[in-house]
Amino acid sequence: MRNFITSLLGALTALVIFTLGGLVLVAGIAGALATIAARRADAVRTVEPGSYLIFDLATNITDAPSPYDFGALGSGTYRTVQLRDVTTALRAAATDSRIAGILIKGSLVPEGYGSGYGALREVRRALYEFRKSGKPVKAYLSFATTRDYYLASAAGEITLDPYGVILMPGLATEPVFFGGMFEKYGVGVQVTRVGKYKSYVEQYTRQDMSPENRTQTQLLLDDIWSDLVAEIGGARGIPPSGLQAVVDAEGLIRPGPAKRAGLIDRIATSDEIIDELRAATGPGAAKASFKQVPLYAYLNLEPRPAGTSFGPGVAVVYAEGDIVDGEGVTGQVGASAYARELRRLRADDSVKAVVLRVNSPGGSVTASEEIQREIRLIRRKKPVVVSMGAYAASGGYWISASSDRIFAEPTTITGSIGVFGIQLDVQKLLNGLGVTFDRVKTGKFADIVTISRPKTDEEMAVFQRLVDWIYGKFVEKVSAGRRLRPGYVAEIAQGRVWSGEQALHLGLVDQIGGLGDAIGYAEKLANLNPGCRVVEFPRKKDFAQALAELLGRLPPENVRAGGMVGELERRLEREAGMLGALNDPQGAYARLPFDLELK
Repeated sequence: MRNFITSLLGALTALVIFTLGGLVLVAGIAGALATIAARRADAVRTVEPGSYLIFDLATNITDAPSPYDFGALGSGTYRTVQLRDVTTALRAAATDSRIAGILIKGSLVPEGYGSGYGALREVRRALYEFRKSGKPVKAYLSFATTRDYYLASAAGEITLDPYGVILMPGLATEPVFFGGMFEKYGVGVQVTRVGKYKSYVEQYTRQDMSPENRTQTQLLLDDIWSDLVAEIGGARGIPPSGLQAVVDAEGLIRPGPAKRAGLIDRIATSDEIIDELRAATGPGAAKASFKQVPLYAYLNLEPRPAGTSFGPGVAVVYAEGDIVDGEGVTGQVGASAYARELRRLRADDSVKAVVLRVNSPGGSVTASEEIQREIRLIRRKKPVVVSMGAYAASGGYWISASSDRIFAEPTTITGSIGVFGIQLDVQKLLNGLGVTFDRVKTGKFADIVTISRPKTDEEMAVFQRLVDWIYGKFVEKVSAGRRLRPGYVAEIAQGRVWSGEQALHLGLVDQIGGLGDAIGYAEKLANLNPGCRVVEFPRKKDFAQALAELLGRLPPENVRAGGMVGELERRLEREAGMLGALNDPQGAYARLPFDLELK
């Protein structure tokens, strides 16, 4: 059924692309190469003394390195930047005598699992470390989302454009439900699950949230929001009640109310800010209005200190995206590819410890177990430390449980210890078109995986036994890995999601901290000196690989509309992609119980 739906969606998309594909492809290639050439021409070659480091938020901050490396043609692509690159650059700038300060501007462009609050918290810490050097951190905002303002609140001075706004009404999530559509068009849905909170299947069976799902979602959002309010309020000297009051009163916070509430320090236009920085630093070279260096250029000019090129070190493996069987594609955690890399790291004597950075809602049970098996084997020879990003839920927690130590951020979404299976059929849909099926078989369950008819009660019992068995194994793994009583794990499991702060109290994680903390802890476990060699996986693709994938992606990305229509298209594409990631051979999944997209 998964292949049927994805093929149907692909065919409909192809009808549009077929007409526009040729023109879009040529324009896309030309545009991409022109952009690269322009960036190469404009690339900053040196850092002038007294320069400001420009941290333009118009990017997506991912945990894993960007798979595209266009270094051969220029300064690279800057729509995506790696978290560790950002934090290392900010710390390097703190001791760089040529850097006079930092200016934060623009608005984040979250995509996939990037720019989550866990990653942003690490960036905020790096900004605070920069401020300890005595150099100023300024933020200039025009249209700032909650994520933008959360990051900018680490600045010592925040300025808002006179016609700007802070869009910080609180957190919300809006799941999409296809139950009504499936019923209308005759697509049957039968589910098996363990855990009363394991509600992922609801979006295919219901038209709204179940009471259990609503309860856990509300509690989770309340916990994450409380942490954000506390951090923002602490940075700005505003009590939580006062910050909540202005949020509830304004929703879209205009410059006047923002200044009166203490959210910003001043109201000014961009040209006023530029004039002040020109007066402080002097005019810049070429087209720059004042002495400055963009963060992306600084990254290229000042390679991050990853320790020595040779000798013992730590390997950081980024499990970012849905966990799927097979090799996977960019943005997925393919079990075959990751297991192969983990085996290589296990055999590499120069790798003394492994840090697994998890930013995943989970996925295939079979794939999760394949990866966890390799983690367990590595631990027989060297330590494994887990760092949880924005998500480390269900299958993401499955691969984390058997480690030496787990770090999480307070806003990490984790837990979701539960399992579900989903069975679809198209009998009514195709019968209405005059399409029918017949069958011949040699055993009672020979056609149990068919999509041509609903499953019988006896067949559903077979699937339920499988899901029950896998859930029991999941509880056993958590119990053994976290050294918790099985009965206690069963109580806190049930598919329930927890924030990182809650997970710490429950014993599901060991410590609040980020990727840097996890790397430092791994170094200690392996008796390595701080700042040792760090290797990363997935590695960047070479130019030929990146260009081939770029050409394959250009048409759909260029056809996509903007504004509200583009947002709807993006959301539906995301939902279809989630279905496409359901490729477990047993049809069993340990995945976040819903597609939690915080707004």
